[in-house]
This record gives sequence, C-alpha cells and structure tokens, in this order.
Amino acid sequence: MSAWHAYDSQLMPVFYDRFEKRWGKGTAPFLDPEIHEQPMPRAQWINVDTGAAVAVVPIWTGDPQHRSFGVFYLPPAGDIWILRPGYTNYLETSPRNIEQATLRNDAFRKAVEHAKEFIFGTSP
Repeated sequence: MSAWHAYDSQLMPVFYDRFEKRWGKGTAPFLDPEIHEQPMPRAQWINVDTGAAVAVVPIWTGDPQHRSFGVFYLPPAGDIWILRPGYTNYLETSPRNIEQATLRNDAFRKAVEHAKEFIFGTSP
C-alpha cells in the first residue's frame, strides 16, 4: 500500500511559501493560499510517511487568459521542484466555450498523469 494519498482540500500553503522562498516574493500568485477563488481544476497528494507533497495547479502570468498547468514536488527536507509534464498550455477566455474547456481538461489530465507517474512510477 502506498503512503501517498490524494489531498482534496485548499492548496497546501507550503507550496506558496517554498516557491516564494526560492524565487522571490510575488512570484507565485497562482499558489497564494489567500486567494479563495483559486482557478480549477487542481490536484494534490501528500505522502503521510515522509511529509512530501505533489500538486498540479493552473499557472498564469500577466495575461490571465493564457494558462498552463504546473506540477510541483515538495521534498521532505525542504525546497520545491518543478516537474516538467510537457506542453500543458490552454486558453481561458470564456467558461462557456466547450472547445477551450476540452483543451483545459486535456492539459489537466496530462499534468495529473505526469504527477502520478512521478509518485507511483509507470504501470507495466
């Protein structure tokens, strides 16, 4: 049995803290735990034995329409790693646009699969 478990709650604040500690204050608005209306979807897992964690979150910069998904790993000893799932960009211009929602969901699935492969390894 794996020590990794899905964590279906607000994004753990430690992701935000470690990101800003490494890259500077204000560099991770997409991880800010004070933003209660965080963009969705997102996923996160925690290893109950080691305290390590993995999260898949939407990322945006100055243009909130152009987003991608990031996969972040928190090693037990501190720091934050960015895991590269490949191309996960999507547009967020209208919640009613079915094509854009499909592209967003496809990008999210790709990022989640990358995170699961990192956590659990590849299936034979």
